[in-house]
Amino acid sequence: MILLIGGEKGGTGKSTIATNLAAMRLKESADVLLLDTDPQASSSYWSSIRDEDESLKRVSCVQKFGKGLEKELYALSEKYDDLIIDAGGRDSAELRASMLAADMILIPVMPGQFDVWTLDRVERLISEAGNINAEFDALVVINRAAPNPQIKEVDELKELLEEFENLTLAETVIRDRIAYRRAVREGKSVMEMTPKDGKAGAEMMNLYEEVYGKTE
Repeated sequence: MILLIGGEKGGTGKSTIATNLAAMRLKESADVLLLDTDPQASSSYWSSIRDEDESLKRVSCVQKFGKGLEKELYALSEKYDDLIIDAGGRDSAELRASMLAADMILIPVMPGQFDVWTLDRVERLISEAGNINAEFDALVVINRAAPNPQIKEVDELKELLEEFENLTLAETVIRDRIAYRRAVREGKSVMEMTPKDGKAGAEMMNLYEEVYGKTE
């Protein structure tokens, strides 16, 4: 499966989601490649930190850039069971090429009007890519929401997303928790942290199951 995590705005937590899902996927799939196409190289940095901890299973990670990325992805998909692509938060050649090869696209957004405005452009990109790749699903993930569920910004965003024909809203809502930041700094997923944050772990597992199906 080729999973793309991208969008048109930076700072929405794409690398956090990509790295968590990559580490979690290793338990189900022997061949997982984390592909970092973002010049900021956040996923690559996470992977290098993880490599220093011999108690953790290695997550293979490479950086790839350029217009030839689509062909590269097809070639890599023959070598790996799962590709997880961390794309930057902008309209780039890498984002467009990845859309043409992806089986699913996750688009993290934060509650806030500015993030919703960017979905207009994302939907246009998805519509254009769909003319060539009609197989992928586009799933919007609300990320970094306020931990207090009584705050109505999530509900407001859900209502706004109903206006977008080509975008589906994920059932999972990922809240702004310290556990995610700690896990990234240690090269881990939130499932690997000690002590564990049960709420963060449940959120990420719910998202994992939306993407890959329920685990046994």
